[in-house]
Amino acid sequence: MKNNLLRIIGGEWRSRKLKFADVPGLRPTPDRVRETLFNWLQWHVSGARCLDLFAGSGALGLEALSRGARDVVMVEKHPAAAQALRDNLTLLGARNARLVHDDALRYLGRETEAFDLIFLDPPFRQQLLEPVLEKLFAQALLKQDGMIYLEQESEADTDFARFGLQVHRETTAGQVRSLLLVQSSG
Repeated sequence: MKNNLLRIIGGEWRSRKLKFADVPGLRPTPDRVRETLFNWLQWHVSGARCLDLFAGSGALGLEALSRGARDVVMVEKHPAAAQALRDNLTLLGARNARLVHDDALRYLGRETEAFDLIFLDPPFRQQLLEPVLEKLFAQALLKQDGMIYLEQESEADTDFARFGLQVHRETTAGQVRSLLLVQSSG
Protein backbone atom coordinates (compact mmCIF):
# COMPACT_ATOMS: atom_id res chain seq x y z
CA MET A 1 0.00 0.00 0.00
CA LYS A 2 1.31 3.39 -0.98
CA ASN A 3 1.72 6.23 1.48
CA ASN A 4 -0.59 8.59 -0.53
CA LEU A 5 0.38 11.66 1.47
CA LEU A 6 1.05 15.07 0.01
CA ARG A 7 2.83 17.86 1.88
CA ILE A 8 2.13 21.54 1.23
CA ILE A 9 5.52 23.24 0.81
CA GLY A 10 4.83 26.89 1.64
CA GLY A 11 2.32 29.58 2.54
CA GLU A 12 -0.63 29.48 4.91
CA TRP A 13 -0.84 25.67 5.00
CA ARG A 14 2.93 25.03 4.99
CA SER A 15 3.87 21.52 6.20
CA ARG A 16 0.23 20.31 6.21
CA LYS A 17 -0.01 16.70 5.09
CA LEU A 18 -3.03 15.64 3.08
CA LYS A 19 -4.20 12.25 1.80
CA PHE A 20 -4.91 11.72 -1.87
CA ALA A 21 -6.66 8.91 -3.73
CA ASP A 22 -4.89 5.77 -4.88
CA VAL A 23 -5.65 6.14 -8.58
CA PRO A 24 -3.66 4.42 -11.36
CA GLY A 25 -1.35 6.89 -13.10
CA LEU A 26 -1.77 9.59 -10.43
CA ARG A 27 1.66 11.08 -9.75
CA PRO A 28 1.71 14.17 -7.57
CA THR A 29 4.33 16.75 -8.48
CA PRO A 30 7.27 15.92 -6.17
CA ASP A 31 8.11 18.35 -3.33
CA ARG A 32 11.42 19.36 -4.91
CA VAL A 33 9.82 20.16 -8.28
CA ARG A 34 6.97 22.09 -6.62
CA GLU A 35 9.49 24.08 -4.61
CA THR A 36 11.36 24.99 -7.81
CA LEU A 37 8.12 25.89 -9.60
CA PHE A 38 6.83 28.13 -6.84
CA ASN A 39 10.23 29.83 -6.59
CA TRP A 40 9.84 30.62 -10.30
CA LEU A 41 6.30 31.89 -9.65
CA GLN A 42 6.86 33.66 -6.33
CA TRP A 43 5.80 37.09 -7.68
CA HIS A 44 2.90 35.73 -9.74
CA VAL A 45 0.79 33.59 -7.41
CA SER A 46 -0.60 36.06 -4.88
CA GLY A 47 -3.91 37.39 -6.18
CA ALA A 48 -3.82 35.17 -9.28
CA ARG A 49 -6.74 33.31 -10.81
CA CYS A 50 -5.47 29.76 -11.36
CA LEU A 51 -6.61 26.65 -13.19
CA ASP A 52 -5.38 23.22 -12.10
CA LEU A 53 -6.45 21.06 -15.03
CA PHE A 54 -6.07 17.30 -14.47
CA ALA A 55 -5.80 18.20 -10.77
CA GLY A 56 -5.19 14.63 -9.54
CA SER A 57 -3.84 14.95 -5.99
CA GLY A 58 -4.36 18.72 -6.10
CA ALA A 59 -0.68 19.35 -5.28
CA LEU A 60 -0.35 22.37 -7.60
CA GLY A 61 -3.72 24.00 -6.95
CA LEU A 62 -3.48 23.53 -3.18
CA GLU A 63 0.04 24.96 -3.16
CA ALA A 64 -1.19 28.01 -5.12
CA LEU A 65 -4.08 28.48 -2.67
CA SER A 66 -1.72 28.20 0.29
CA ARG A 67 0.47 30.91 -1.27
CA GLY A 68 -2.33 33.43 -1.75
CA ALA A 69 -3.96 32.72 -5.12
CA ARG A 70 -7.21 34.71 -5.44
CA ASP A 71 -9.04 31.61 -6.60
CA VAL A 72 -8.27 28.19 -8.04
CA VAL A 73 -10.44 26.03 -10.26
CA MET A 74 -9.47 22.36 -9.94
CA VAL A 75 -10.71 20.03 -12.67
CA GLU A 76 -10.56 16.27 -12.05
CA LYS A 77 -12.37 13.51 -13.92
CA HIS A 78 -11.65 10.46 -11.72
CA PRO A 79 -14.37 10.06 -9.04
CA ALA A 80 -12.05 8.91 -6.22
CA ALA A 81 -9.49 11.65 -6.92
CA ALA A 82 -12.26 14.28 -7.07
CA GLN A 83 -13.70 13.07 -3.75
CA ALA A 84 -10.26 13.22 -2.07
CA LEU A 85 -9.82 16.77 -3.41
CA ARG A 86 -13.26 17.74 -2.09
CA ASP A 87 -12.35 16.28 1.33
CA ASN A 88 -9.02 18.17 1.41
CA LEU A 89 -10.61 21.47 0.42
CA THR A 90 -13.15 21.01 3.24
CA LEU A 91 -10.43 20.03 5.72
CA LEU A 92 -8.42 23.16 4.85
CA GLY A 93 -11.48 25.42 4.79
CA ALA A 94 -10.49 26.58 1.30
CA ARG A 95 -13.26 28.99 0.32
CA ASN A 96 -11.56 30.36 -2.80
CA ALA A 97 -11.37 27.00 -4.57
CA ARG A 98 -13.86 25.39 -6.92
CA LEU A 99 -13.73 21.69 -7.72
CA VAL A 100 -15.12 20.66 -11.09
CA HIS A 101 -15.66 16.91 -11.46
CA ASP A 102 -15.55 16.65 -15.25
CA ASP A 103 -13.49 15.85 -18.31
CA ALA A 104 -10.81 18.50 -18.94
CA LEU A 105 -11.69 19.19 -22.59
CA ARG A 106 -15.42 19.37 -21.85
CA TYR A 107 -14.73 21.83 -19.02
CA LEU A 108 -12.52 24.01 -21.24
CA GLY A 109 -15.30 24.18 -23.83
CA ARG A 110 -17.60 25.77 -21.23
CA GLU A 111 -15.19 28.11 -19.38
CA THR A 112 -15.32 31.78 -20.38
CA GLU A 113 -13.11 33.62 -17.85
CA ALA A 114 -9.34 33.78 -18.46
CA PHE A 115 -6.67 32.66 -15.98
CA ASP A 116 -3.37 34.16 -14.81
CA LEU A 117 -1.77 30.75 -14.18
CA ILE A 118 -2.68 27.40 -15.69
CA PHE A 119 -1.23 24.17 -14.32
CA LEU A 120 -1.28 21.32 -16.86
CA ASP A 121 -0.30 17.83 -15.79
CA PRO A 122 -2.20 15.59 -18.22
CA PRO A 123 -2.00 11.80 -17.99
CA PHE A 124 1.12 10.69 -19.82
CA ARG A 125 1.10 9.08 -23.26
CA GLN A 126 -2.54 9.88 -24.01
CA GLN A 127 -1.95 12.70 -26.55
CA LEU A 128 -4.00 15.19 -24.56
CA LEU A 129 -1.60 18.16 -24.49
CA GLU A 130 -2.13 19.56 -27.98
CA PRO A 131 -5.96 19.29 -27.90
CA VAL A 132 -5.90 21.00 -24.48
CA LEU A 133 -3.67 23.83 -25.73
CA GLU A 134 -5.85 24.25 -28.82
CA LYS A 135 -8.98 24.53 -26.66
CA LEU A 136 -7.29 26.90 -24.17
CA PHE A 137 -6.41 29.33 -26.93
CA ALA A 138 -9.65 28.89 -28.90
CA GLN A 139 -11.50 29.90 -25.71
CA ALA A 140 -8.95 32.68 -24.87
CA LEU A 141 -8.46 31.22 -21.38
CA LEU A 142 -4.91 32.48 -20.76
CA LYS A 143 -4.60 36.16 -19.85
CA GLN A 144 -2.20 38.21 -21.99
CA ASP A 145 0.57 38.13 -19.37
CA GLY A 146 -0.43 34.71 -18.04
CA MET A 147 1.74 31.62 -17.69
CA ILE A 148 1.30 27.89 -18.18
CA TYR A 149 3.14 25.34 -16.08
CA LEU A 150 3.32 21.98 -17.81
CA GLU A 151 4.53 18.52 -16.87
CA GLN A 152 5.10 16.12 -19.74
CA GLU A 153 7.12 13.04 -20.63
CA SER A 154 10.82 13.92 -20.83
CA GLU A 155 10.94 12.55 -24.40
CA ALA A 156 7.95 14.60 -25.61
CA ASP A 157 8.64 17.06 -28.41
CA THR A 158 5.90 19.68 -28.52
CA ASP A 159 5.98 22.67 -30.88
CA PHE A 160 4.96 25.38 -28.41
CA ALA A 161 5.56 28.16 -30.97
CA ARG A 162 2.51 26.83 -32.83
CA PHE A 163 0.44 28.05 -29.86
CA GLY A 164 2.30 31.36 -29.50
CA LEU A 165 4.19 30.05 -26.46
CA GLN A 166 7.84 29.95 -25.55
CA VAL A 167 9.69 28.14 -22.78
CA HIS A 168 10.58 30.57 -19.99
CA ARG A 169 12.06 28.02 -17.55
CA GLU A 170 12.43 24.25 -17.50
CA THR A 171 13.79 21.39 -15.46
CA THR A 172 13.80 17.61 -15.75
CA ALA A 173 13.40 15.12 -12.91
CA GLY A 174 13.51 11.46 -13.91
CA GLN A 175 10.99 10.84 -16.69
CA VAL A 176 9.23 14.20 -16.21
CA ARG A 177 10.04 17.46 -17.97
CA SER A 178 8.62 20.52 -16.22
CA LEU A 179 8.19 23.73 -18.21
CA LEU A 180 7.03 27.24 -17.45
CA LEU A 181 5.58 28.68 -20.66
CA VAL A 182 4.84 32.31 -21.50
CA GLN A 183 3.27 33.87 -24.54
CA SER A 184 5.75 34.86 -27.22
CA SER A 185 6.25 38.56 -27.65
CA GLY A 186 5.73 39.89 -31.12
